[in-house]
Amino acid sequence: MADYKYSEQVDIENIQKLRSMLHELPPFFKDFFRGIEPRTQSRTQIAYAYDIKIFLQFLLNENPDIKRSCSKISDIPLSSLESLSVTDIEEYMEYLKYRDTDGKKISNKENAVKRKISTLKSVFKYFYRVEKLSENIMERVQLPKLHSKEIIRLDIDEVAMMIDEAENGEGLSERQKAYHNKTKIRDVALLSLLLGTGIRVSECVGLNISDVDFKHNGILIHRKGGKEVTIYFSDEVKEALQNYFDERVLILEESGHEGALFLSMQNKRLSVRSVEKLVKKYAKIISPLKKITPHKLRSTYGTNLYKETGDIYLVADVLGHSDVNTTKKHYAAIEDDRRRSARNVVKLREKQ
Repeated sequence: MADYKYSEQVDIENIQKLRSMLHELPPFFKDFFRGIEPRTQSRTQIAYAYDIKIFLQFLLNENPDIKRSCSKISDIPLSSLESLSVTDIEEYMEYLKYRDTDGKKISNKENAVKRKISTLKSVFKYFYRVEKLSENIMERVQLPKLHSKEIIRLDIDEVAMMIDEAENGEGLSERQKAYHNKTKIRDVALLSLLLGTGIRVSECVGLNISDVDFKHNGILIHRKGGKEVTIYFSDEVKEALQNYFDERVLILEESGHEGALFLSMQNKRLSVRSVEKLVKKYAKIISPLKKITPHKLRSTYGTNLYKETGDIYLVADVLGHSDVNTTKKHYAAIEDDRRRSARNVVKLREKQ
């Protein structure tokens, strides 16, 4: 699929995976996925299919009527959804918190439970809208309340320490150092780009050589939903990228990975999982008590940009948030600090 962009390749792979998953679901769900296809991304549809399968398996195992009439989840008829009550859904929410499946203990936190119930809301809403269900019981089901969590990010000195560590590798094991000599220029460029632009890890691994514009210090990335935007980087990031470019142009990629910017040691496009492991390796050295992921590097950039500019709309635009309230939620703590620091700015009376 060398003729396709990375984002298009991912979509094709996801579509193929979804079609395979649909064979395990009741036939009427093909209508549902056909109905939501124009408004949802392929990876969202896969998440929906996974959530639906878990729900149907729960019904098959726990609902006496369905257990009696069906031998597998693909046998469950649409009419079974009609017979469910709010209590059934609440029991499912309780089941999601902890379950033992084939000897494997599985638990879900608040946000995972909420996502799975949101999937069911979409399912029932669709079939009610197309008049396949006479009632939408999910309208009466309340989503679980999410408790706010501390936003984990790197401090400004830890940002410098992480890039320094990628450059010198002093805290790595002897085995890691052997590989580090071959990847340090790439690693510095990749981390500098993530920390200096706030792009998503999927956007980063999807970059091609042709997407980088050194004249204007910009990269062309593919946002969620297929939108293409140009994100600009600093001269510091430019230097790290140019150092890597000098090395990258001499490497012959494996077939199917032509033009990819960041390559693995096997000369293939770096995967999201590989970048996650790379970030974890360096973060563990410089900040062992923080669970740092590529997304936390994105939060770090957003925090620093907001501190420097105070412009929440700019931060939302650069990070690609479609709703500025999403951005405000993540950086509310900083806003509170700014309000607190302003408490002594306005004087009521001059001191005598």
